Amino acid sequence: HAEEGLRAAGRTGQRNAAAHLHAVLALALSVEGDEAGVAAHTGRAMDTARRHGLAQAAALAQWASARADLSRGRAPEAAARLRPVVRPVARGGHFAVRVLAIPCYVEATALAGQAGAARSAVEEFAVWASLGGDPQAPALLARCRALLDPAEAGDWYERALHRHEAASGEFERARTLLLYGKWLRRQRRPREAADRLREALVAFEQCGARGWAEMADSELRASGSAPRSRPEGGLAGLTAQQMRIALLVADGATNREVAVRLSLSPRTVDHHLRNVFATLGVRSRVDLARMVDRAHPADPAPPEAAAVRAVRDRHGPHAERPRAHPRA
Repeated sequence: HAEEGLRAAGRTGQRNAAAHLHAVLALALSVEGDEAGVAAHTGRAMDTARRHGLAQAAALAQWASARADLSRGRAPEAAARLRPVVRPVARGGHFAVRVLAIPCYVEATALAGQAGAARSAVEEFAVWASLGGDPQAPALLARCRALLDPAEAGDWYERALHRHEAASGEFERARTLLLYGKWLRRQRRPREAADRLREALVAFEQCGARGWAEMADSELRASGSAPRSRPEGGLAGLTAQQMRIALLVADGATNREVAVRLSLSPRTVDHHLRNVFATLGVRSRVDLARMVDRAHPADPAPPEAAAVRAVRDRHGPHAERPRAHPRA
């Protein structure tokens, strides 16, 4: 939509609108990890924004550049870019962007060893999160608390992940998993760190966030885990519960059907399935089914799968096709 709008703005000479659209494209590319694209669109946005006094376009462009810095581990640079963006409006920040950029600013300052500078901003973000207008804000607030309170970070990260389950936004959830995994690794808890980092890696890959996926992969290697191209142990690396869920899903069961069969909640099934995807290095239910078929090409369907099909026969043909996301 931004690209189409940019073409229309070019045809009609709407330079201010074009600057905003360049900033939007820079933000999108900062998720993908396209540094060259971010730099090009940010440059075009800032050129017009400075000349025409477009505070919002400038703030969005700076936010995009900071996210690109964070995806490459350049926290001090990201903090420096975001500092003027999150200032109070009277001192230069833009009211529609500054609060939304606070979680990035907190992450950048904390990773750069400057956490104290972000404490007042977090309290302002807490007010924003309490208003209920942004479904992701409670999860992001808990992530901010984790970054500023290392002693209690584990509890805060768990709260953040719980909050992410109630809102859409896989990219932000993956960023929380990445930060949690980093913290666990530094706490010398490599196995737990690897679990979170694998989950982050899969989520980033599903979002097309290549730069962020590379960072998760690098953290995985630092934790002592095998490269993602050689999943550790294949199906043998799954727990018994994960194996039961994987076999049912590979046979075509939805998360809800698996939950009924195994007497679990759908959310618990979803959590286990995410870990299955992360452990096996697969991206979709179809990939999982292929891996199971390769591992057990001649095996009959497990009894759990037969039970699921029986339930489906009783309640009607409402099965879903395999999806690219572990949720049913």
